[in-house]
Order: sequence, then structure tokens, then C-alpha cells
Amino acid sequence: MPLLFTPTPISSFTLFNLLNILNFIIAYYTIMGILSTSLDTNWWVLTLPAIVGTHHNMLNNLIFVALIALLTIWILGWAFPVGGVAWRNGRNQMGPSPIPGPKGFPIFGILFHLNHGLPHQTLASMASTLSATQLMAFSLGSTPAVITSNPNIAREILNSPYFADRPIKESAKSLMFSRAIGFAPNGAYWRLLRKVASTHMFSPKRIVAHEAGRLHDCAAMLQAVAQEQSQNGVVFLRKHLQDAALNNIMGTVFGKRYNFEEQNQNSYEQVEELREMVREGFELLGAFNLCDYVPWMRFFYDPLHIKERCSCLTPRVKRFVKRVLDEHRMVGPYKKNISDGSDFVDVLLSLEGDEKLQDDDMIAVLWEMIFRGTDTTALLTEWVMAELVLNQQIQARLRHELDNAFGDNNHLTYADVAKLTYLDAIVKETLRLHPIGPLLSWARLSTSDVQLSNGMVVPANTTTMVNMWAITHHPSVWEDPFEFKPERFLKGEGGIDFDIKGVDLRLAPFGAGRRVCPGKNLGLATVTLWVAKLVHRFEWLQNMANPVDLTEVLKLSCEMKTPLKVVAIPRVA
Repeated sequence: MPLLFTPTPISSFTLFNLLNILNFIIAYYTIMGILSTSLDTNWWVLTLPAIVGTHHNMLNNLIFVALIALLTIWILGWAFPVGGVAWRNGRNQMGPSPIPGPKGFPIFGILFHLNHGLPHQTLASMASTLSATQLMAFSLGSTPAVITSNPNIAREILNSPYFADRPIKESAKSLMFSRAIGFAPNGAYWRLLRKVASTHMFSPKRIVAHEAGRLHDCAAMLQAVAQEQSQNGVVFLRKHLQDAALNNIMGTVFGKRYNFEEQNQNSYEQVEELREMVREGFELLGAFNLCDYVPWMRFFYDPLHIKERCSCLTPRVKRFVKRVLDEHRMVGPYKKNISDGSDFVDVLLSLEGDEKLQDDDMIAVLWEMIFRGTDTTALLTEWVMAELVLNQQIQARLRHELDNAFGDNNHLTYADVAKLTYLDAIVKETLRLHPIGPLLSWARLSTSDVQLSNGMVVPANTTTMVNMWAITHHPSVWEDPFEFKPERFLKGEGGIDFDIKGVDLRLAPFGAGRRVCPGKNLGLATVTLWVAKLVHRFEWLQNMANPVDLTEVLKLSCEMKTPLKVVAIPRVA
């Protein structure tokens, strides 16, 4: 069969010019945001000697295919609007000021950029390259999205009633989170959940009433740390933190605690079942699922088996939580016996009238409490301890503050440690340098067209994000942003007295506005108490065989890629 195209031999000089053209095209689309900004565009030239030495026919065919491919990318890129395929029909130009952004790839937008590396850093780099830190439009498959790296625009978005909804992933919907506080749409049902949680779960009185449980969990953790250090000479801290966090939230929510070292078979099986369900839930919600953004792919592409795993986990969760509800019902009645010390299950069962929840709704709410309350507390404490191990002078100063305040007294309470300004500064600085939710965990969804103060209009049904990591690491917002300096939060040392609970968006790790994390006070109280106890009880040193590695990995939360393995030298009994 005759060839439809007969290539003409190409000289080395012509080839060199063609490769330079290819380099230019790739560089152009790198700047425009179509190709990754980290791509090394000079590799074509480095392969020139090897390519020239091959047979001319193969060489010419390869160049022809490459040119056609790049020409196709160029045509598609020219045809796509700024922001990508999800922003067609001028959606990014609805206001006086257009929203800049990368064009991305056909069908997928910038999904492939976010599928590797750290999404919050990739998005920060894109926004900086395109001068789009105030607001950047981009496409996640067919989903239009915007992100801000500016604290003033972030405040407008998070405090606006028009951004009070959340987009929900398929995995979150399958795991019942659409009926829980985090993902339930803004409306009467969500407001009811919010009221119940703030009044009965996270009120200051309830936090104080449940402190005995937190102290018990902390004491068990300290004992487990001392035992592992004695036996192995090193401590894997994350496991102890996760066990303590799980028991803490189980006691507060279900009124039930576990002895993780207990040999009782029935108790052991319950603990392992609970651990496994929480771990599986973390993986499913934190997984990057292409089908969330390109829906038609779910019919033939599900490499992580998200749908199948969700369908297996959901009935297990229902059985587990339903068993706890039934156990509480057998004890009853609830109406006259509810106090600040009651667990959250009893509170939900005591609700009447319009506030009364169905069993499926209670299961969703309780499961979310367990799920969210376990992860963040343990991971934040681990980040704090990692920085203290790396910064021995800071650890020594904190220990001096603790010793001056309490001496050999090892029975510290949150009321005691809440007065320690340097400890408070260390926790705040850790949240700034290592925000647990660098993209504020879950995005918002615009419910109507919203014009911002900069003249840009965010169209309705747009996924809207705040890049808290970009804000807390920008030199115009924070001096020396990549250094761990707790002193920046000490007013007496030239720092600032800073509220991190959503007032000032230069650092708002728990969000702001209607969707601010309802458990922020409980989380901070727990982390602060645990860090104080850990530093007062032990001296923390690096394990030189496994140095501290601050490399991040973003799953459901941003955690240490290599869990902390350190030496804990006991100080006081």
C-alpha cells in the first residue's frame, strides 16, 4: 500500500530549528498555564545528537507526529477560554474585571496538575505566575472553580451568605456526609444541626465538663509513650496521638472509651473495627477521584474502587453507630437527665418536636463527629512536636515556661496551660506554617452570581476555594514566611496579638463565616493541653537513624509524609 505521506529527509540544521520552534510552543503554553510550570522545556535540545543519528524515515515521522500533536494543542488552547473548558461562554468576564486563569487541557482542565505533588502549592504557583492571587479561574474537568490567595477576598467569600453551600464529592455523598454538618446544604436542616452542635457539643461549658476525659486520655497516652520508649528506645508518636484523639472524641460523642492495650477479645475486635473504619473513611474522602470532575468516566474508570469501597463501608458504619444508639436507648430516659457532662448521643436522643432527628440523620451526624474529630487533633499535635524536636531552643523555652508555672506538678489542666503565652504562640505558628487544611478542607459553592470588591464576578454554581497555605506563606503577608518563629505572635517581643478563629483571614485555619469549623475550641483546647503535657513530661530529641522530615502529603488533611519517629526522655514521674 503506498504511503499517504512521504517525508522528505531533514538536515540537522533544519531539525535544530524545528526543535527550537517546539521549545517555543511549549514555553508559551507553560506561561499560559496549559502545561505544567515545572516542565523542563530544554529536553528536546539535549536529545538532538541521539535523534540525528537515527534513520531519517523514523526521525521524520516522529517529528511529523510531534508537530501535529503540538499544533492540535495550540488550536485547542487558542479555542479555549481563560480558565479552561468549564469557563466557556464568557463566564469569567461577567463583571467589570475578568477573572484570569490557566486554560488547562481539553476535557480535564488542570486535573492532571493536581493529581501529583501538593495541590495547594501547585495552585499557589499558578496564581503567582498568572498574577491571579486575588482570584484565579480554572477547570476541574467540567467543574468551574475559582481560588483566592488574598486575605481580603477570602474574607468576602467566607463571610458571604452566597457562598454558604458546599460542593459534595461522590464519596462524601455515599458515606452519608450530605446529611451531616460539614456538607448539608444551607437551609433549615443545616441550621438545626449547627445549633445543636454549638449548644450541646462544642459549648464552653461542655468542653470544661468533659475535661476529665481528656486528662484521662492524655495520661494513657503519656504512659504508652513512656512504655514504647523504654522498650524500643524510640517512639512512633502518631499512633499514640491517634489513639488518644479517637478515645477523646468517642468519650465526648458516644460516652465510651477503649483500653487499646486490653487483651479482651471482644473489646479488641471493636477497637480494630473502629480504627479500620476511620482509616478507610480517611482514604476514601481524601482520595483524588477523577470521576468527581469527569462524571462519565465512572462507567468504566475507577482504579481506586471508590464506589465499591464506599458501598462496603457505609453499612458497616450504620451497624456500628446504630448499635451505640440502641445501647443508649436501653438506658434512657433522656429528657430530665441531660447535663453538660452528657455525651452527644444522649443529647440527640433527647431532642423533641422540630429538633428531633431520624436515626439515619443521627448516624450521619455522629459518624462525622468521630471522623473529623480524630484526624485533625492528632495531626496538628504531631506537627507541633516535629517543630519542637527540630527547634531545640524553642522547646527549651517552652519547658522553662511550663516549669516556672507548675514546677514538678504534673496534673495540669487546660485552664492552667491556657495562660501560657509562649505555648499559645507555638500552636499558632504551627497552624500558620503547617495548616492542616491548606485549602480550608472543603470548598464552598456559590448559590448565585456574586460580584466581589475587586470587580470580578463569580458565577452561580462555581466551586470556590481559599488557599490558606498561599496566604500564610506569602512574604507580603508574613515576614520570613517559611521560618518557624513563634515570637511573631508575642506582642511583648514585637509580634501581634492574633485571633486565629476566623476574624483575621491572614491566618484562619478553621475557616470563617457560617461554615467555620464548629469544633475549633475543642480542638485547640485538646492540642494545647497535650503539647504542654508531652513537653513537661519528656525531653524530645531526634532519632538520628530517622531524622525528622517535614515533607507534606495532602490527603483529607495535610500531614507529615513520614510519621514522626523520635526519642522521648522522661523528666518527671
